[in-house]
Amino acid sequence: MKAIASTSNQPISHAEALSDVTLPAPAAPEGHDLLVRVQAVSVNPVDTKVRKRAPGTPEAPKVLGYDAAGVVEAVGPEVTLFSPGDEVFYAGDISRPGTNSELHLVDERIVGIKPKTLDFAEAAALPLVSITAWEMLFDRFRITPGGGSGESILIMAGAGGVGSIATQLARRLTRLTVITTASRPETAAFARKMGAHHVIDHSKPMAEQIKSLGVTAPRYIFSITGTAVHFDAYIDIIAPQGLIGVIDDPEDVIDVRKLKSKAAGFLWELMFTRPVQKTADMIEQHRLLMEVSSLVDAGLLVTTLTERVKGINAANLRAVHQKIESGSSIGKTVLEGF
Repeated sequence: MKAIASTSNQPISHAEALSDVTLPAPAAPEGHDLLVRVQAVSVNPVDTKVRKRAPGTPEAPKVLGYDAAGVVEAVGPEVTLFSPGDEVFYAGDISRPGTNSELHLVDERIVGIKPKTLDFAEAAALPLVSITAWEMLFDRFRITPGGGSGESILIMAGAGGVGSIATQLARRLTRLTVITTASRPETAAFARKMGAHHVIDHSKPMAEQIKSLGVTAPRYIFSITGTAVHFDAYIDIIAPQGLIGVIDDPEDVIDVRKLKSKAAGFLWELMFTRPVQKTADMIEQHRLLMEVSSLVDAGLLVTTLTERVKGINAANLRAVHQKIESGSSIGKTVLEGF
């Protein structure tokens, strides 16, 4: 089968950073696995991080990709949720081969039925960011759907993949005042389009901007990127007994003792934890993707796809990786069709 793999630790501008390869097709699915024929994949920052930190070799090519939409071709003997022919979307498992291949094995408990109102490319933009945002809002912060009246949330990088879906979920499913950040006119406009009540500039002092909005101090801060850079600002911004949730990988030491004066909490979110650790509640990712699918079909959520690229191949993937690494992305870029 066709696939795109990391075979050398090279900068993304190098032709060998990602290569077109031919690999054996996966074996027949076992247990809870589905065999999916991939129709579209999207690219996330985690793809670039894994490529840099744990590259493959020519002898052991490493297939990346942690978002896909496709059609179920076969099911394992323990599968109860899906049948061959079902159109699905999912974010995969970082401990297994990725989705940048024609055929892919994935556990049914982290898969959802593709929204009927979206094509494969539009659907492929959603799984990883939706799971990440949903788990942070409702599992880590423990915000009650329909709750949050009189409180606010600050979502960093509101025009990015995670930020744009987190903004939609917070706006549609809670009563929180949603504040997001952006540093360019086009990203600020996109964040507002996603539903932000207010947009501030994270390249300028944020505490002063929030005070000028006349809203309550954020009870929740969703730190998607730049945690080490902005952490001291978070200390000033966060409401007493508030929560800071983080998904990036701060390179500098963060002194969480600074949170003590406000009795504030610090939380991690990693959407791969449930599938990698095989947690007892792993099926929650299936359930939340089914809920996201229903919300999309009801017109309450929209895809965050902003660019579609024809052809799932190494050259196109290298270009998208390079764009993500430049920090200039808005929403999600999706590649479709082998």
